[in-house]
Amino acid sequence: MERRTFLKRLSGGILLVSALPLWSRCKGVPLRFGIVTDSHYADRDTLTTRYYRDSFAKMQEAVDRFNRSHLDFIIELGDLKDKAPDNDPAAALQFLDRIESVLQSFDGPVYHVLGNHDEDCIGKEDFLAHVTNPGGCNGKKWYAFSCKGVRCIVLDANFNADLSDYDRGNFNWKSAWLPSEELEWLDRELSAHPRMQTLVFIHQLLDSFSDIPSSVCVNNAQEAVAILERHPQVRAVFQGHHHAGHYSWRGGIHYWTMKGMIEKAYPEHNSYAVVEMRPDGSLFIEGFHDCPSGNLPCL
Repeated sequence: MERRTFLKRLSGGILLVSALPLWSRCKGVPLRFGIVTDSHYADRDTLTTRYYRDSFAKMQEAVDRFNRSHLDFIIELGDLKDKAPDNDPAAALQFLDRIESVLQSFDGPVYHVLGNHDEDCIGKEDFLAHVTNPGGCNGKKWYAFSCKGVRCIVLDANFNADLSDYDRGNFNWKSAWLPSEELEWLDRELSAHPRMQTLVFIHQLLDSFSDIPSSVCVNNAQEAVAILERHPQVRAVFQGHHHAGHYSWRGGIHYWTMKGMIEKAYPEHNSYAVVEMRPDGSLFIEGFHDCPSGNLPCL
């Protein structure tokens, strides 16, 4: 969706802010976090619009900005690294270690979401062993944490139709599933924190009800969306995977898909953002370079 259309569609909901019940409003200062997705870093030659090597400098610029922006945390939405042309797992882990070192230069907590390319020639356990999430979130495929009274939920849809994990390229990227165990956990998690405004982070898209191609969506997304819509504290879902970006909303929930960092050459192009969740529950996205800015009002 073009930036002009994105902002125009959002503006219609701004008057709904005052209609929110008091329990849904944040207390204290706004939550602020940095967000990136689809850096696909690898030491390999450019392929069409994907500038693999440039993602290192792009990520450095993003983290430098984040370190000057007084943020509570940063989160990457998957496909942090890519693979070598010969599918060498050792090379992929080197790419991962290098781009992770840039992320960890942020002066604060860093969170990760699993993407399909994070398992293109290594396994999930390999990936998780080479990245660091804070505290009890470390080493987990899906997890939740709280910050400034806001609950943040990280999901993993990198499962095959038989609900086996994506592993060393043994998957079809157009077939992504959330297992029943994870969906049940999601429902319990939301039920346990009904008064905490909630943000959801995932790699593949959940808004299959929109005009987005089904190939980039979670195959059983409707099950997850039904759970989210039963819990009115859910404010927004942040997604990656679809490098062009996208926006939709339904049931009072924003679905914001971020543009991929890897696309096009640096320094002319990059994509990252700072998100601020305000005390009234609305969000403001300050996008940089190719990432659009916009308001996500309470709907």
